[in-house]
Amino acid sequence: MWLRNLLFLGICGIAVSAVVGGLVVPQRPPQVAEIAHPLDENQQNEIQAVADRVDEQFQQVWSDAGLEIASPADELTQIRRISLGLTGTVPSLEEIRVLESRSKGDRLSWWLSKTFADRRYGDFVAERLRRAYVGVENGPFLIYRGRRFLTWLSDQLMENRPYDQLTRELISDNGLWTDAPAVNFVTATIDQDGNQRPDPVKLAGRVTRAFLATRLDCVQCHDDNMGGDLKQSDFHELASFFREAENSFVGIRDDTRATYEYQYLYDDDTTLVPSQVPFNQNLLQEGATERERLANWVTHPENRPFARAIINRMWAITTGKPLIEPVDSIPLNGSFETGEYPPGLEPLTDDFIAHGFDLQRLIRVIVATKAFQRDSRADFEITAAHEETWAAYPVTRLRPEQVIGAIQQAAVLKTLDAESHILTQLINFGEHNDFLKRYGDAGEDEFAEQGGTIPQRLLMMNGNLVKDRTKDNLVRNSATRLALLAPDHPATIEIAFLTTLTRRPSQAEIEYFVERLRDDTLNPRQKAEDLIWALLNSSEFAWNH
Repeated sequence: MWLRNLLFLGICGIAVSAVVGGLVVPQRPPQVAEIAHPLDENQQNEIQAVADRVDEQFQQVWSDAGLEIASPADELTQIRRISLGLTGTVPSLEEIRVLESRSKGDRLSWWLSKTFADRRYGDFVAERLRRAYVGVENGPFLIYRGRRFLTWLSDQLMENRPYDQLTRELISDNGLWTDAPAVNFVTATIDQDGNQRPDPVKLAGRVTRAFLATRLDCVQCHDDNMGGDLKQSDFHELASFFREAENSFVGIRDDTRATYEYQYLYDDDTTLVPSQVPFNQNLLQEGATERERLANWVTHPENRPFARAIINRMWAITTGKPLIEPVDSIPLNGSFETGEYPPGLEPLTDDFIAHGFDLQRLIRVIVATKAFQRDSRADFEITAAHEETWAAYPVTRLRPEQVIGAIQQAAVLKTLDAESHILTQLINFGEHNDFLKRYGDAGEDEFAEQGGTIPQRLLMMNGNLVKDRTKDNLVRNSATRLALLAPDHPATIEIAFLTTLTRRPSQAEIEYFVERLRDDTLNPRQKAEDLIWALLNSSEFAWNH
């Protein structure tokens, strides 16, 4: 017995030592300069050639409308846009210093390479896509593993898995929701109070909106009475592809004997509904299961709505505003010349399909366009027409998760990422969830235009998060370090602007704040605290521009 107890104590001691060692002496990540490399010259030229084709269409729209064009934004502003769009936070002072140590010609390319190697990119973009795929609800108890699904999706993005392969797995995969995380796309629709089967109607709606950017679910209950040619049967024939999916003790599987019946409007009885796609029927091929047939059709290279859907969504994720609004409603047919499609959509679609549905390449092309690189300010009056056509970069309000991410990063000088101290990550996670509850979450419709609210402004001005992140605390924020280490007031002001707004202050701003920092009624730490608090509560901080 004593040997067993001794062995148990030894194992516990080893475990405690490992945990404490991991907390006290965390492994430092490689330097940011060592984990990313820009594309070579030929690759950059190829990316730029596609971006130029996109810009030609934008230029045509600007010329036809007689619009003046804003100048290019400065480099740090573009870097801030990329970071907010792809990681949900602003660049750290550490990252800015490394960026500025590189030659000017490859900074944007290097920054994107660094971002794609950063787990924050996978996690943040995966959360954006998850909302379109499975919504924001908790899903059926036990059999839906939202966190497992999100982790899997993040892994796919980090590996840069071709988007058509990822989508096919989401639609057609079988297995347990833990061993085969992609099946959570299906299990999320299971009604535990009903027949315990996945809901074909919900799944069809998800497929049409998330993967095809068509609101086919609008004809779920009746034919299109707004001049379109879609029928109620079109939606339910699409839903019939999911009739075989069932939940079992081995997870999601397909029952080939299953049928799908529905009572159409004005019919007296239910009808056995066959599976059929609403358009491009010639691309539908045979498959092992009905879901495989649908998955192959959705992702077929000639089924252009599939590519347009993710292009419009990735443009919205990267910039804050989609090319076509709403983000999940794109006309099935049309062209740029006739006005159904905005500038840039079709050239991006051609390149995305031709290069194997490469998401990282798509993002690089978007960032290389002059539309993305335009300034949001100009020496002429910027109208709604300028922002709608990207003649000036459209100003959009930060989403709640971007606000909290930016606050947490602005409060420290080093980068907050997946390699940060475990205690730091736990604190940030708790703050993140608490802030979203109070600030509000946009839910699935996160790209819809939304104005700020009085409670949100009060939370920023009086809430505990901003107060805790700016108060005199050497460990948790940069205000104290600014006061202690900055050689003079202008240096303090510059660092404060870089950490919060990702730009250097103008001469007028320096003069104004230097005068404030000379106030002898406050100690240096209080002055730095007030400066950062003011910048965090500025309108500039709360907007992507």
